[in-house]
Amino acid sequence: MQAKDSNPPDGGYGWVVVVSAFMVMGLTAAVLKTFGLFFVEIQQHFDELASTTSWITSVTIAIFHLGAPVASSLCVRYTHRAVVITGGLLAFSGMALGFLGLNMVWMYATTGFLQGLGISFSWTPAISIVSHYFSKKRALANAIASAGECAFAFTFGPFFQWLINQYGWKGALLIIGGIQLNICVCGVLMRPLTSSCLLEASHSETETPLGNGASRIDKDDKSLITHKTINWMLVRQPEFVLYAIFGILAAVSFFVTPLFLVPLSYSLGIDESWTASLLSILAMVDFAGRLLCGWYANLHVTKTVHLLTMTITLISTSLMLLPLANNYLSLAIFTGFYGFFFGTTVAVHITVLADVVGMPDFDSALGLFMLIRSTGGFVGPPLAGLIVDMAGDYRAVFYMAGATLVLSAGFLVSLDQLQQRKERVSQTNTKPRKSTLPYTSPCLLKLQ
Repeated sequence: MQAKDSNPPDGGYGWVVVVSAFMVMGLTAAVLKTFGLFFVEIQQHFDELASTTSWITSVTIAIFHLGAPVASSLCVRYTHRAVVITGGLLAFSGMALGFLGLNMVWMYATTGFLQGLGISFSWTPAISIVSHYFSKKRALANAIASAGECAFAFTFGPFFQWLINQYGWKGALLIIGGIQLNICVCGVLMRPLTSSCLLEASHSETETPLGNGASRIDKDDKSLITHKTINWMLVRQPEFVLYAIFGILAAVSFFVTPLFLVPLSYSLGIDESWTASLLSILAMVDFAGRLLCGWYANLHVTKTVHLLTMTITLISTSLMLLPLANNYLSLAIFTGFYGFFFGTTVAVHITVLADVVGMPDFDSALGLFMLIRSTGGFVGPPLAGLIVDMAGDYRAVFYMAGATLVLSAGFLVSLDQLQQRKERVSQTNTKPRKSTLPYTSPCLLKLQ
């Protein structure tokens, strides 16, 4: 095993992997983000309350997160490529079966459960393999890959609305499912790293001694990576717990906003075509925010957790202002502010997780973080739907989302303070101490 083969590529074929992940983000997260266009259609078709209809998205989000640890384990047992292909097939199945539209329970099981599992099995390995292929440029690579979500959402908004108008919401689901089959093509392009490269990518901050033979090295590598994937002891680390709580609260807000943006627009009397353009605006500024923040984070000028805290604060402010909109122009402006700051947040939050736990535990931490964050994604949409049913106004949802983000920012501040305290203690312990014993001449010691 040579050193040059053990370092993460930080380029080369890694950029092909980034482009593939870019596509996967668009065919999974962008579909979930623009699903709000189907909300009113499904609600009117089944004549259900907003809280009942919102459970479709809630189940999707929950399974998306709950499936992350399973997807991480399968990536180790098989490959990232195999899991992504499986995810594409599951996503297609969820949409294709949702086309039947038998009843609400059927929608929960198909566009909810199957679609969520497909997104999880596609998204998790895609974002994971990018982090393994890059070390120094990890923040930039993650930002570019995640930008696929908004790049696709920019066109998916008006495109999905056109599909609904032409083929109805059921026909639109079937066509979207067929489009999602392209996830399988992206998965084929995700060439696995060798075991040595994968291990070194995960341990870029430490040195791994060479073994006595190639077979023993491969065995030790596999054993170590498998242990890393199922490392449940992370829940005992205060830093990880604080970041996980932040993730729960942030998920409550992040998945609620795009879901209820469309109904809010309809309640203001805005035309359907203009409403779809709101999602395009959201995606466009989101894209700009991700790339700009990814580039800035790659300069290492500001600590990533400080950058994340600032962006979360700005998102909460924009959400508090969004309900003040009373026409298309004002709603588009506030939506633009929210989308840009949301993009900056998504660009760095995975990098912050890697900084919190270190790359040796990254895969394990990503699965656990997604698992814990699922509670926020699961509770958020039904809670927001209940608030709408009680208040009779979609504006109340955005006030709730903004307040939740303010609370989540407090846990980021606590995380930063804990990290700084540990750094000070570590520096104090490693500082050389001066001897307090009086100097004794060697000659006197001999006489003694």
